[in-house]
Amino acid sequence: MSSSFPLHGIVVPLVTPLAERDRLDEAGLELLIEHVIDGGVHGVFLLGTTGEAPSLSERLKRELIQRVAGQVDRRVSILVGVTDTSLVDSLELARFAAEQEVDAVVAAPPPYFPLHQGDLTAYMRELAGESPLPVYLYNMPSHSKVAFGVETVRRLADVDQIAGIKDSSGEMLFYNQMLMLAAERREFTVLMGPEELLAESVLMGGHGGVCGGANLVPQLYVELYEAAVSGDLTLIHRLQHRVLRLASRVYTVGDAPSGYLTGLKCALECVGLCSARLAEPLTALPADRRSLLVQHLRDLELIVDEKTASPHG
Repeated sequence: MSSSFPLHGIVVPLVTPLAERDRLDEAGLELLIEHVIDGGVHGVFLLGTTGEAPSLSERLKRELIQRVAGQVDRRVSILVGVTDTSLVDSLELARFAAEQEVDAVVAAPPPYFPLHQGDLTAYMRELAGESPLPVYLYNMPSHSKVAFGVETVRRLADVDQIAGIKDSSGEMLFYNQMLMLAAERREFTVLMGPEELLAESVLMGGHGGVCGGANLVPQLYVELYEAAVSGDLTLIHRLQHRVLRLASRVYTVGDAPSGYLTGLKCALECVGLCSARLAEPLTALPADRRSLLVQHLRDLELIVDEKTASPHG
């Protein structure tokens, strides 16, 4: 395993800026990448849930990987999501990512068929065995129908090419069991998905988090991670309040269950970073919700240029 493992810190699950259907917002993507790197993130995760991977064409996925890898230019780690219903397509994307010299791939259980743990173990072994890059497991039961069992992860952690797990289940008992596993396998990374649990997870011994809000205010999540590493409980309390306030103001303006993503993308446009367009079947916030979000962003002191808050700004 590479000396860069285990991976520590804040990994931003980058949104995929879109100018129109199947076309990247190239200028917005460039701005966003520099914004998150300047904010101190330790890694970038492409083609996850926040990146709308299931809704993107294979052509656009490859263009995104190539552009991001070229601009990042090894300044931070890059992870690429390769989750697919087809093992062949997952491996082809992993090989393309390797050609762009990214650091690792991320794979959730393939959606649609409800797998039992034996099939899931065999599938991930096969994927890792043929992947040219280290593989992170992605525990996302709300989207993939099946969760990784503790013993499944334990068996998979013995596979050389499997580097760790991102846990988005929100189940702290499961997360704690992952930390116990990581204590036995020193190069195995355990990352927290829900950003509201970042500080708690790091205090427990976790390696960091994959925080969607880091697209918008990366320095906030980096500071919270660093406060948790140092055990500064007073600072953690103050920063955690800001994280929770941001979540309550930005992620709830859209209708559930996709409100997190519609709110986040609209916020990124409102602060002048990239387009708010979403990939079908998701749709952008209506005008009245956008106006409410703009007010929330003012309250959070995130809008500095009123022109950017306009849909035509």
